[in-house]
Amino acid sequence: MSTTTDTSFLDTMPANVAVQFFDRVAASPAREAFRFPRGEAWESVTWQQAGDLVEALAAGLIKLGIESEQRVGIASGTRYEWVLADLAVMAAAGATTTVYPTTNAEDTVYILADSESRVVFAEDDDQVKKLTDHKGELPHVSKVVTFEGKTDGDWIISLDDLAALGRELLAEQPDIVRETSQSIRPEQLATLIYTSGTTGRPKGVRLRHSSWVFEGESIKSQGILSPDDLEFRWLPMAHSFGKVLMSTQMAVGFAAAIDGRVEKIVDNLGVVKPTFMGAAPRIFEKAHGKIVTMQAAEGGAKEKIFNSAFAVGLEVERLKREGKSIPIGLKLKHAVFDKLVFSKIRDRFGGRVRFFISGAAALNRDIGEWFNAAGIKILEGYGMTENSAGAAVNHPDDNRIGTVGKAFPGAEIKIGEGDEVLIRGPHVMDGYHNLPEETAKALDADGWLHTGDKGSLDEDGFLTITGRIKELFKTSGGKYIAPPAIEAKFKAVCPYASQFMVFGNERNYCVALVTLDPDAMATWAEENGMSGASYTEVVNSDQVQKMVGDYVDELNSHLNRWETIKKWKLLDHDLTVESGELTPSMKVKRNVVEENNKAIIESLYA
Repeated sequence: MSTTTDTSFLDTMPANVAVQFFDRVAASPAREAFRFPRGEAWESVTWQQAGDLVEALAAGLIKLGIESEQRVGIASGTRYEWVLADLAVMAAAGATTTVYPTTNAEDTVYILADSESRVVFAEDDDQVKKLTDHKGELPHVSKVVTFEGKTDGDWIISLDDLAALGRELLAEQPDIVRETSQSIRPEQLATLIYTSGTTGRPKGVRLRHSSWVFEGESIKSQGILSPDDLEFRWLPMAHSFGKVLMSTQMAVGFAAAIDGRVEKIVDNLGVVKPTFMGAAPRIFEKAHGKIVTMQAAEGGAKEKIFNSAFAVGLEVERLKREGKSIPIGLKLKHAVFDKLVFSKIRDRFGGRVRFFISGAAALNRDIGEWFNAAGIKILEGYGMTENSAGAAVNHPDDNRIGTVGKAFPGAEIKIGEGDEVLIRGPHVMDGYHNLPEETAKALDADGWLHTGDKGSLDEDGFLTITGRIKELFKTSGGKYIAPPAIEAKFKAVCPYASQFMVFGNERNYCVALVTLDPDAMATWAEENGMSGASYTEVVNSDQVQKMVGDYVDELNSHLNRWETIKKWKLLDHDLTVESGELTPSMKVKRNVVEENNKAIIESLYA
């Protein structure tokens, strides 16, 4: 079991998220709180300005009749207004129901109806249409507040309209929001997050105010962030990882630059120049692939220098890890390569990054070590929606690549039956909304959350995750296979890879479905005489089929005999959130992919 000694923060935590927010406003009124794009420029607001607007919006919700623990939906991408809406809901004592903007109309309506949401914040006309088309199925929804969609002055109003309603109420009752927020008990419902489950209907995870406050205060207690840090936040705020960063920001007091457009991440990093960012491994895989393929395309002396730099960088990091001294000659070489190669890679990310935090899926060890060699730390963490996102994380000064770090101070992790990872602490959910049987399966009588993940703890309390228990399979020869480990290895070997999915349950060998990154392949096509060809034409070309085959052979050389991929198929499309094959946090919905490609998988065993 793993715990950290200093848990004194547990005795002084704010009572709820609303108090945590208003405490931060009072402590740092003139400091920058948020930065967000307006057209081509970035606009900035202080904690006081954000606090005044949240107070007005919360008063508006109270005027609309929102009462304690009543749900308010937010159907929007990550943007400044999402944060305002979420804080306003909690300051009005309501509970936020999160909906991804990519969720189809049917599931959006199911989530809002199941949660009995009374008001819904809808980003734009596309999100509003999902509601107006199904108004009859949403009997509880009395008002829709749109960030930038068309209003009708009745059922659909704007954010400005809601703030105006709030200011009217505040003119009559100036203390209404502060009094309401003070009255919220720690155990009250703060958020309902519907997991984008890979099977069946989404399940609503009930998370308390005290869970979010604990997450932020526990991270603050570890001393890895300060008020002078600047976060770049693109992660879906509808996902628990995005929400935990918000709680941490209020606890610590740093500023956050917010823009959820995934295609703008690299451009934004160059402009914003953050000191840290949270991301899913796919972002790091994509960046790694792009940099490696660009160098390979340049060839000649530049490619040789690049490869030599990483050989030296990886050797220096290995010696540091083993506590050995670095020979003077190696130090001098490293300094030269840092100037020639590594500093340029760091500049691509804005040049000020102290570390990235990786979560939501497993990061391949080789990719973690590659970034580390370039002077960019990736701290891998672990958790799930059911425990408010954060359960364990590595530290900048104690980063064991390949592990997900130690348990958060004030929480516990242990390994249960069948090597299942169990979590206990203030961050664990109350249960699943309206699903007592599912809750009983996930939470035992002693308060341990059964994660469904297989893992191990070392003697220092560092947790290593092997994979989802239900994703592990046994070949007909009786050998157990952990697909995520093999899949992550392929992405480290092949810089063009987007997804690599391994199958073989009860079969006598493993097979794989492969997709390539469309951006990387467009560049490859230009360099290989196929400029203007479609993605399908490119991936079906003999040249690409041979290239992928060579990478699969390279992967197999690093695997046990029973894990090797005997046959594979390159799909003619990449997986997307829109197709329903990826979750919004970029995890593969394995069973959906398997069902969609059943005939192809069967043909690999024919």
